Amino acid sequence: MSPETVMDTYAEQARLEPADAWFGFKQLLPLSFFVAAFGLAFGLAAAQEGLSEGSIVLMSALVFAGTSQFAALDIWGTQVPLVPLIITTFAINARHLLMGASLYPWLRHLSLPKRYGIMLFASDANWAMAMQGFHKGERALGILFGGGLAIWSFWMIGTWLGLYFGSAIEDPFSIGLDMVLGCFLLAMTLGGRKDLRTFIIWVVAGASAMMAYWWLPANSHVVVGALSGGLLGALWMEKKPK
Repeated sequence: MSPETVMDTYAEQARLEPADAWFGFKQLLPLSFFVAAFGLAFGLAAAQEGLSEGSIVLMSALVFAGTSQFAALDIWGTQVPLVPLIITTFAINARHLLMGASLYPWLRHLSLPKRYGIMLFASDANWAMAMQGFHKGERALGILFGGGLAIWSFWMIGTWLGLYFGSAIEDPFSIGLDMVLGCFLLAMTLGGRKDLRTFIIWVVAGASAMMAYWWLPANSHVVVGALSGGLLGALWMEKKPK
């Protein structure tokens, strides 16, 4: 396959039409209901920390990263430690650097406003589903954008509900809601490519994340697992078809 043919294929897959976005929205809608429960828990926790309603809603709208937002609440106080807060947020979300790099072959064909507008709604779930579609030769930008918009919308709805009705679910982890996203991503992994290279990359990433979870500071396992798997994938290049 010539470089020109590969580029044309990426460009064709990078098309984004309203129907694609609506399809992606509907695809991620079932998962989004569980995301709303986490938003509810965050809204409640943030209100209990004394944050204003405007600050809570603005944080959910612009940061859109549940783990980072909960971590920020852990170190929130009368005087906010700005540097540790920035470092913590960056460390937890460092995996987005690899997510962006993996999407570059398709996003590069879009204008800058579209490219970064779509990435504002990137999360683990819609990224994993979009990458699965891309590798099948499908136009999956609708999954990335529309699915991300669904998750973001319900995260915002959950945050708002947490501010006003949060006492209904004070601890979503106690009823197993924390397992929903993990099970979804596991299903995406099992439905992806099945070859020795992919299997070994996942094993290395998973083992590295588990060791970091046991022996390194909190939340570092996310970064360690993503970097170890990403670096191995970058060094062990996939064979291109002739």
